[in-house]
Amino acid sequence: MTVMANHTIPTGWTLISLRPQGQQAALRHAAAGLGGRTVALSPWRLQRLQGSAARQQLQRALTSDRVVFTSPAAVAAAASLLPLAAAQRSPWLTVGEGTARALLAHGVADVHAPQRMDSEGLLAMPVLGDVRGMQIGLVTAPGGRGLIAAELQAAGAQITRADVYRRLPLRLSRRILARLARSPTPWLLAISSGEALQRFWQQLPGHWQQRLRANAIALVASDRLGAQAQALGLTRVVRSEGPTSVQLMAAAHTALTGPAAT
Repeated sequence: MTVMANHTIPTGWTLISLRPQGQQAALRHAAAGLGGRTVALSPWRLQRLQGSAARQQLQRALTSDRVVFTSPAAVAAAASLLPLAAAQRSPWLTVGEGTARALLAHGVADVHAPQRMDSEGLLAMPVLGDVRGMQIGLVTAPGGRGLIAAELQAAGAQITRADVYRRLPLRLSRRILARLARSPTPWLLAISSGEALQRFWQQLPGHWQQRLRANAIALVASDRLGAQAQALGLTRVVRSEGPTSVQLMAAAHTALTGPAAT
């Protein structure tokens, strides 16, 4: 048995991770600290974009009045194209603290991150309070975070997009699904990306969707993701304070010791 904050967590539970392929280590380690095992069902892997076209696109985005980085992967890919600290000319914003830390590690000094670590939290930041006539650079990947660009454009901003990496879809492995079938319940499904959840769910056979509805507790990093999970029939939902491994495991503790676990 693992004990945390005076509550006993049952030994034998499974975390289902939808993180990109090769990016499971932090979440796996955090789950192990609470006595859980991790089954990775990555719906994609990430590939950095290289070459002069990607570099020029990034250069244009970084000269904007505000620049938004949507993920640590966006920071890493951008840093492989240009020295970021030397390129900063305006406030740079991130969706969460992990992305902010990645920018700071590359020597970028003026970084703004919201307390609420999702697209809605970013859009509510005072530095984006009045963007009419502004040029906003968006450093990201194709797909995902569509809400940010749409809301900023609706508020009168012009978006200069720099796609610096892409998501390459992966097929769900039958072998790993078989491993999940042998793994102890409850299953905790960590959800920090709506696009990842959608692609994962669409690949599941119907009987597996039913199995998750019966056995899984969804750990969601935002209210929007919670609504998406419930629309799929995942009725047991626990809200995390954000998408980091520490925040998701705090939600896992709540899920394993509270009413959702029953």
